[in-house]
Amino acid sequence: IGYADDLGHVPAHQRILVHTLAASLLVVSVGTLPPLPGFGVVLVPGVAGSVVAVLFIAWTLNLYNFMDGIDGIAGIEAVTVCSGAAALLWFTGEGELAVLVTVYGAASLGFLFWNWPPARIFMGDAGSGFLGFSLAGLALVTWTEGGFPPFAWLILLGVFVVDASVTLLRRVWRGERFYQAHRCHAYQHAVRRFGGHRPVTLAVAAVNVLWLLPLAWLATLRPDLGLVLVLLAWTPLVAMAWALCSGVTQAGDR
Repeated sequence: IGYADDLGHVPAHQRILVHTLAASLLVVSVGTLPPLPGFGVVLVPGVAGSVVAVLFIAWTLNLYNFMDGIDGIAGIEAVTVCSGAAALLWFTGEGELAVLVTVYGAASLGFLFWNWPPARIFMGDAGSGFLGFSLAGLALVTWTEGGFPPFAWLILLGVFVVDASVTLLRRVWRGERFYQAHRCHAYQHAVRRFGGHRPVTLAVAAVNVLWLLPLAWLATLRPDLGLVLVLLAWTPLVAMAWALCSGVTQAGDR
């Protein structure tokens, strides 16, 4: 559906329907979701957890498409997130799953070589949608197959999740047509403020490695504190997105 949208416009409701169906098939294929520790209790996801998983996959697919707007950012996100997740999986003794995640990171690195600013090739909806779907799928599979806490993935994906979510919520609050193309993500405002794609892409890599990865590592050690660590990881990212006017259309944005 992403490739069809690259060739010619596909209505949003049709794309969302396909995304939701694909996410549902993935959740059904992994079976029952395992218990999740938190705040001294063990949470049993059940049907509600499966619904949340479907929404998470569909949203990650779309937010990755939203965030693929400047040279290198989608590639560097995939490389750093997959590298970090693979290292943590090795640390927890899940070598086979680590290899699986490493394959996605290596493929993204090959793409990044050609997409580094100034880019010579681009990902398009076909690439960004597939990659967002795959990362969410890896989060689900590593949880169900290896007991790897999904909180660690939420932390590692924090830059993309926060920017896309804050932008969407702020546009909805302002009564704008959030489903229309725009240029008011935090990273897009940052490009105009700091004068280019490269410094913003490098900043994303630095945040992922220096801030988010250590917190994701703590989440693997203490999954019972996973939700607290997610909030800790995301709070400065929300503040940064707000400071960069995420979701606010300014003069010249279009």
